[in-house]
Amino acid sequence: MLRHALLALSGSHRARDMIMATPVTRDVVARFVAGPTAPDALAVTERLLADGRFVTIDFLGEDTTDPDQAAAVADEYVQLLGLLAAAGLAGQGRAEVSIKPTAVGLGLADHGDKTAQENIARIATAARNAGTTVTLDMEDHTRAEATLRLVGELRADFPDLGCVIQSYLRRSADDCRDLAVAGSRVRLCKGAYQAPDGVGLTNRAEVDLSYARCMRILLDGPGYPMLATHDPRLIKIAAVKADAVGRAPDSFEYQMLYGIRPAEQTRLAASGARMRVYLPYGSDWYGYLVRRLAERPANLAFFLRAVSSQR
Repeated sequence: MLRHALLALSGSHRARDMIMATPVTRDVVARFVAGPTAPDALAVTERLLADGRFVTIDFLGEDTTDPDQAAAVADEYVQLLGLLAAAGLAGQGRAEVSIKPTAVGLGLADHGDKTAQENIARIATAARNAGTTVTLDMEDHTRAEATLRLVGELRADFPDLGCVIQSYLRRSADDCRDLAVAGSRVRLCKGAYQAPDGVGLTNRAEVDLSYARCMRILLDGPGYPMLATHDPRLIKIAAVKADAVGRAPDSFEYQMLYGIRPAEQTRLAASGARMRVYLPYGSDWYGYLVRRLAERPANLAFFLRAVSSQR
């Protein structure tokens, strides 16, 4: 019930205005967000890479309703990729970027698909020039079909474009079968949105079973699975399955969010596994933060303690 309430809050403009106005300490947001600017993201990226972890960077923001703002988001990513390349951090995909399609125009009333495709292509070109890759995030279930359509169209020119599948959606196993092909990069996560019963799984155990099923499909295929989970059981299942099918350590990777289970991230990297950290930055942190609180009660407790300390 608490998770559903928090996910509902993530889309509430009134709650957003109230919470963002609360004098929460920088430490609360800084646990999950690199900072407001690209140089902040670069500083954290450099530290994570030095620790043996890979990085994917997300410029926070979604549901853009203005074409100029969508173009500005694309400009930010192009600038970020230039900075990563100049600092020597992007080569061989060590630091890549993640993009929410609605941030670059997918939700626009007029020509949203076309605008998003053009902006993503511009970012993907900058990524290719920097020696790295792009992954398209998956948002709520109403965007799934359009996002996968974008991936299919853009992969003609950018075959290494990654995409995300969320195991809480009933369609996900079929999507994984379609995407488990040579050269395909697929990030599998549980999902931090809500969907109607007929579209999404609401029981946590069912979501976990779906994740394990999708993970096996991806690991059995010839593509490059990116297993985004903090669940120790699923990480253990993934390791056993990868070993059983003879996957080399560099043929798949684990992914975790910045600020969540950092000791486990370090352990996986030290074991020889590929471990990538999802690193957001920017001032539009509200929706991202509330979804992180919904995912793990420990995150909510941390947030509430910090708020209480301000009183």
